[in-house]
Amino acid sequence: MSDKIYVGVDLGGTTIKVGVCDAEGKLVHTYEAPTKAEEGAEAGMGRIADYVRTAVAESPYEWEQVAGVGAGMAGFLDIPKGFIKFSNNLNWRNVPAKEILEEKLGVPVKINNDANVAALGEAWGGAGRGIDNCVCYTLGTGVGGGIIINGKIYEGFGGMAGELGHVSIVSDLEAVACTCGQKGCLETVSSATGIVRMAKDAVERGDRTALALVNPITAKDVFDAGKAGDEVALRIINRAAYYLGRAMAGMAVIVNPQRFIVGGGVSKAGDILFEPIRETFRKYTPEHAQTGVDIVPATLGNDAGVVGAAGLMLE
Repeated sequence: MSDKIYVGVDLGGTTIKVGVCDAEGKLVHTYEAPTKAEEGAEAGMGRIADYVRTAVAESPYEWEQVAGVGAGMAGFLDIPKGFIKFSNNLNWRNVPAKEILEEKLGVPVKINNDANVAALGEAWGGAGRGIDNCVCYTLGTGVGGGIIINGKIYEGFGGMAGELGHVSIVSDLEAVACTCGQKGCLETVSSATGIVRMAKDAVERGDRTALALVNPITAKDVFDAGKAGDEVALRIINRAAYYLGRAMAGMAVIVNPQRFIVGGGVSKAGDILFEPIRETFRKYTPEHAQTGVDIVPATLGNDAGVVGAAGLMLE
């Protein structure tokens, strides 16, 4: 067999997931095992190398076909040098990850931010397949994102491009503090955390809603109530969708992507979320910046990270 394969690593605080992809971005095999971050970075790097070799050995391919290994992780990174400055979920500092893994594996290695990598995964092998320019939002506990231009992750100066959840978009009178230290960020209204916060506020105000009978409230509870016709829940959903649509309208005239991809747990709500996003986008985006542009749900789910990490080797 002569086809090249690409290996991706999704480095999480509790689990390391490895994926083997073919040259078309198809995920052909995955392997998961514990991170054991508390044992330190040196042991962790060795564990990653072992897991990569195991994943390839279990796949239909041979080690000699590996073109390279990419890794996605949260934290502060020096991406060009492949250096982990600090990873808060691992508590690792000053780790020359690229250098160590290349020595252990004997193949090229790249690292990148986990949100960027997930965006690249959708662009290469998911909802953005065949689309060179797209913007991805991940709606979970926070709002992550990634910008893909001409098939490549746009990192910007200092690697801060794509921090889409921290666009300050909510008006001052309605803005609340964000974990980043600013106020009015998209993350405060369009994430699962933001949706739950708005629901709790409504209940505390005494608004008439079925959510008053739910404890604890989750984002899914809000969407379920909205689908059942609860007016308060619908108001919250529409507010989350409105600000996401406004944020996309801004991106449309800055980056002009062909497609917006929305992933993460919140995106599973379906049309009750996507229709008001699209309506707001159409309302606030100039005609020429929205023509031919679509807004679609992500398709890779939890596999986006390993697929995107593997795709780093094609950048």
